[in-house]
Amino acid sequence: MEFKEAIEELNQIIHKYDNLVFFGGAGVSTESGIPDFRSVDGLYHQQYDYPPETILSHSFYRSKPEEFYRFYRNKMLFLDAKPNAAHRKLAELEKAGKLRAVITQNIDGLHQAAGSQVVLELHGSVLRNYCEQCGHFHDVRYILDGSGVPKCEECGGPVKPDVVLYEEGLNQKTLNAAVNYIRNAQVLIIGGTSLAVYPAAGLIDYFQGDKIVVINKSATPRDSIADLLIQAPIGEVFSAIEL
Repeated sequence: MEFKEAIEELNQIIHKYDNLVFFGGAGVSTESGIPDFRSVDGLYHQQYDYPPETILSHSFYRSKPEEFYRFYRNKMLFLDAKPNAAHRKLAELEKAGKLRAVITQNIDGLHQAAGSQVVLELHGSVLRNYCEQCGHFHDVRYILDGSGVPKCEECGGPVKPDVVLYEEGLNQKTLNAAVNYIRNAQVLIIGGTSLAVYPAAGLIDYFQGDKIVVINKSATPRDSIADLLIQAPIGEVFSAIEL
């Protein structure tokens, strides 16, 4: 299907239905200049002795917190990033009464920055950090501007980012809410994700509605079940949505 035809069909779907849910991943954020940390490049190999998945694991955080935070500050915090066309259009769709929720695997807070109100962050957010001892909240600047392992200004306990590390389970309340939104949606738009990270990717199995739209630059394991498949940059696609 030609890009123009696909966009026309996408617009028809959006105009017809008023219970859309968006499920997104790293591809939504990369267009804001935030790299996918799973894309291992030469820089990682030069600076770090372990692959990103190892460093961003619960056991590594416990055993080598200094190295964890060296990687985390350098590779996970991009406070200058701004929402892109996809973020902004999703916020517009919600405001127009079309989109019920954004379910994201991203941890950068850009959906909220664009104006989205109902955002389910499956993997948490770098913008929130908590003392593991007393629970005191610390913002992202407290982590970024510090050095070594951050300690709580209230009690001196270790401060942990509110992000789901490898080996950790997803927040059950967030997970349940995501299941409910997907199960009740008329249309599920999957965008900017390879659908390779579980259990998050398995959530789309709860969809029982009418249309599945998959928007991703590369192929995904679920392309065959899509009612509409658009292999293009997500910002370009969302820019063409007409409200």
